[in-house]
Amino acid sequence: MQDELTQDNPEIPDNNDDLYERFSFKTDKGQEPLRIDKFLMNRIEGATRNKLQQAINAGMVLVNGKDVRPNYKVKALDEIIVYSDMSPEEMEIVPEKIPLNIVYEDDALMLINKPPGMVVHPGSGNYSGTLLNGVAGYLKEKDPSFREESLPRFGLVHRIDKNTSGLLVLAKTEKAMRHLAKQFFDHTIRRQYIALVWGDMPHDEGTIVAHVGRHMRLRKLFEAYPGGEHGKEAITHYKVKERFGYVTLVECILETGRTHQIRVHMKYTGHPLFNDDFYGGDKIVKGTVYAKYKQFVDNCFAVCPRQALHAKTLGFIHPDTGKEVFFDTPLPDDMEQLIARWRKYVSTTGNRQ
Repeated sequence: MQDELTQDNPEIPDNNDDLYERFSFKTDKGQEPLRIDKFLMNRIEGATRNKLQQAINAGMVLVNGKDVRPNYKVKALDEIIVYSDMSPEEMEIVPEKIPLNIVYEDDALMLINKPPGMVVHPGSGNYSGTLLNGVAGYLKEKDPSFREESLPRFGLVHRIDKNTSGLLVLAKTEKAMRHLAKQFFDHTIRRQYIALVWGDMPHDEGTIVAHVGRHMRLRKLFEAYPGGEHGKEAITHYKVKERFGYVTLVECILETGRTHQIRVHMKYTGHPLFNDDFYGGDKIVKGTVYAKYKQFVDNCFAVCPRQALHAKTLGFIHPDTGKEVFFDTPLPDDMEQLIARWRKYVSTTGNRQ
């Protein structure tokens, strides 16, 4: 018997910064009774029984709109929704004492302002010193009995790049994790990024629509696919905040959360992020390469030695109160200095292209 799969692609994708994907199934009218974890293991690539049971216990699996227990047996015409953990690998998180900039915390969640250069979670080549190592150490110091099994990945439901600074929300309870994961999936989270991009943006505001997926040859990179034949749908709204001739300061609002989305979309428009070494922003893209200008740009690269991108705001419905909350962070010092240099350069040279 073949049940109906209404998710676009049954494979777990690897291009989400939002770490949960929703899978929707409707069983055939001839479906034989079968434990739900066994049923789902046969239909979601990469799923393990342990992870599925954790998801079921956390309320991330709904049958006919209701939570079920791990021993539930699916039957004919069941409608099943799975909010699936999108982490690319199992991670062993060793608690470490790492300074964290916690901007807000209550019993349900915590907001952290991540500095540039910090990896969010352990993975290949980064087994310690990550934000989650610090969160694990922090939570265990507050409550020595805390175990990761009670909250997978210490509440991580989304991530930002190593060299991007800004706000991350982490859940501290299973209820909060489930609630936030659904908001990220449903694109109801309000996220504003500030970026400095190469070139003079032709419009004061606009929307970039192009699928984002892994590069066909260079697997560490992502690419924009405007035809939608590859990757996942990605939508970025932007608005110009300030113009400096050769570069533009923009505000970006994410409607979707794909890996490297803003970086890829800006490259796609011909305006890569300033000093983005992955996507061509770490060289002079706009402006005549003469000695003084080149020296000025090199000095700017030294001041902000990473892509000029900051996750400035985050708004969502609080899992416990049901009320909308909104958080804002100032730009980090390296981006403030970078913007000040471009502002001064324009004012002294009068060169706006």
